[in-house]
Amino acid sequence: MKTTTEIWRQLVSWVVISTTLFLVVVMPTSSMLHASAKECSFPAIFNFGDSNSDTGGLSALFGQAPSPNGITFFLSPAGRFSDGRLIIDFIANRLGLPYLSAYLDSMGSNFSHGANFATAGSTIISPNSTKSHRLSPISLNVQSKEFSDFKLRSELIRKRGGVFESLFPKNIYFSEALYTYDIGQNDLTYAYKLNMTTEQVKVYIHEAVSKFSDAIWNAYREGGRSFWIHNTGPLGCLPYMLDGFPELAAQADMFGCSKPLNEMSQYYNLKLKETITRMRKEMPKATFIYVDMYKVKYTLITHAHEYGFEQGIIACCGNGGKYNFNDAARCGATKLVDGKKVIIANSCKYPNVRIIWDGIHYTEAANHWFFKQIVNGSFSDPPIPLNMACNSHPIHH
Repeated sequence: MKTTTEIWRQLVSWVVISTTLFLVVVMPTSSMLHASAKECSFPAIFNFGDSNSDTGGLSALFGQAPSPNGITFFLSPAGRFSDGRLIIDFIANRLGLPYLSAYLDSMGSNFSHGANFATAGSTIISPNSTKSHRLSPISLNVQSKEFSDFKLRSELIRKRGGVFESLFPKNIYFSEALYTYDIGQNDLTYAYKLNMTTEQVKVYIHEAVSKFSDAIWNAYREGGRSFWIHNTGPLGCLPYMLDGFPELAAQADMFGCSKPLNEMSQYYNLKLKETITRMRKEMPKATFIYVDMYKVKYTLITHAHEYGFEQGIIACCGNGGKYNFNDAARCGATKLVDGKKVIIANSCKYPNVRIIWDGIHYTEAANHWFFKQIVNGSFSDPPIPLNMACNSHPIHH
């Protein structure tokens, strides 16, 4: 006969074994969650933003981003403010789609797999002062109107048949596409150029994220369901801000980045994330992926050598100064010498080991590094990879 103690021990043992089996069989791991989810097949991308993702919008309006932009990959200016490709180019490539044509570019564009509404200098809030001369007139609300018009006219133009049918997206693509956003950096810059106090900038940020929400709603009403949204990077690590606001640059962290400027970037990101959390409840049929680009970019800039890069906060293409940035002679600036144009703000010798391209934007090498960090969902909320960004939940039944 077993004693009472032995019987209790056996019962406890069975409970432990049963619980363990339940956890192993029933409770899925994170890798199992991804494995159970369907992989998305995005037929198109519709992108909205500023110079971080502009593939030719501003160039179509005001002339090409000058040489040496494009020297690394395209071998000539290609509408991008970088020596090569941007994160949006790597996103398109990973999804098996062509590089996005700018909506504003009428030269050789193909919109069959989406369109890019971003322009360099774009803001969320429409600028309305004399200090906005370097900002784009194509703010986010304008981009939203362009998109709605594009959707309506695409359907009409495709009905003409022939080449028109092949150059524009099928109507179903608008609900199956990936909608990407990267904007907000210029709103912060603009606020500081208006000499706003910290509290005024915060109020401005609240207005910006509210208008950002309006843009998402517009895309949602037009059928958009999969949203991939980048927060803004560390403004306080960029030469154009460090050079332009020396009093803020003086309040630096151990890596030379401005703490007040970075704190404001983080405040914007906090409010953006709160807005996305609210939109998830308001638009339950949509998937929202919030990507922490701030963390990714700050990590590389502040630990450049660890990842095979050099000169964290120094521009590759510029015209001297502490950060190799001169606002009066930005990358590609020229002067006449014996009747010929000579570039006086040229590229460094090895852009492939530099992070910041021209004091405002990033090199292709840095953009590729950023992309590799975010593509698997490691910096996303929820942590869903790019190729599964159509899934509201990790598992679909």
